[in-house]
Amino acid sequence: MRTTTLGKNGPVVSRLGLGTMGMSFGYDPHGWDDDASLQVIHKALDLGVTLIDTADAYGPFTNEQLVGRALAGRRDQAVLSTKGGLVVDENGLGLNGSPEHLKSAVDASLERLGVDHIDLYFLHRVDPNVPLEESWGALGEQVAAGKIRALGLSAVTVDQVKAAQAVHPVAAVQSEASLFTRDAFADVIPFTKEQGIAFMPFSPLGRGLLTGSFAKPSDLPKDDWRSTQPRFTEEAFLHNKAIVDVVRGIAERHDATPAQVALAWLIAQGEYVIPIPGTKNESRLVQNAGAAAVELTAADLTELDALPAPMGEPEA
Repeated sequence: MRTTTLGKNGPVVSRLGLGTMGMSFGYDPHGWDDDASLQVIHKALDLGVTLIDTADAYGPFTNEQLVGRALAGRRDQAVLSTKGGLVVDENGLGLNGSPEHLKSAVDASLERLGVDHIDLYFLHRVDPNVPLEESWGALGEQVAAGKIRALGLSAVTVDQVKAAQAVHPVAAVQSEASLFTRDAFADVIPFTKEQGIAFMPFSPLGRGLLTGSFAKPSDLPKDDWRSTQPRFTEEAFLHNKAIVDVVRGIAERHDATPAQVALAWLIAQGEYVIPIPGTKNESRLVQNAGAAAVELTAADLTELDALPAPMGEPEA
């Protein structure tokens, strides 16, 4: 496994990480299997995939418990990332960036994960009702207390990153980014490159579409959350299949898979661009990890850069 660092001042991490959300939340709820997911996380560590990403909202809470069980006895092999500030309750998704909530959320995450510190803690979303400086300052206090090593922001603008930096260093930014979702390439990713901040693309495989596994909406598992999204309508599937076919053609030239090409394209975007594909399937994990060894040519990158925009807005 190739490695990089988590930004210019961060620890050494694998060239891509593992997102664990789908093991307990959102995707294919009938396919959740904690024992199988534990094996996937252990296999990731065996393969040298060291960056493990979770959040208190996933479940909620059950995903952190799962990751904590997986890292028991192997904590020193992982760079552990979790998030707080996105609240899931009977009313659905909400935001709470108050200092009081974030301080209690950090303590609760530490307990669920069974660790004495979190390597990278993200403000999951900025709460518009709380000044970012207040949320960020509270998390900075948790760094000073030794509970967190470094802080990150998720789904933010450049101005929000700058505002946070004025209070405490920003080690990483997470946003959705893939061949299908390129908004962050306009300004956020160039800014993180300039500042030496790590950028961790979530949903780097277009929520599964770039794997080529789905040909039509009915291929999605029953009750899968993605079936409600505009990118997964019949019309969008038909349009987006043409994009996937181009990715598949490049994959064939490299004896690779479409997923590996999509991940390799992200890796090629910068030294500190570290995609975090999620999976609860061991064979998919091995396949994704293999993307670090795929060397795309300049012609490949030009062809991928020129792909048209997909149909259907991504989920916020």
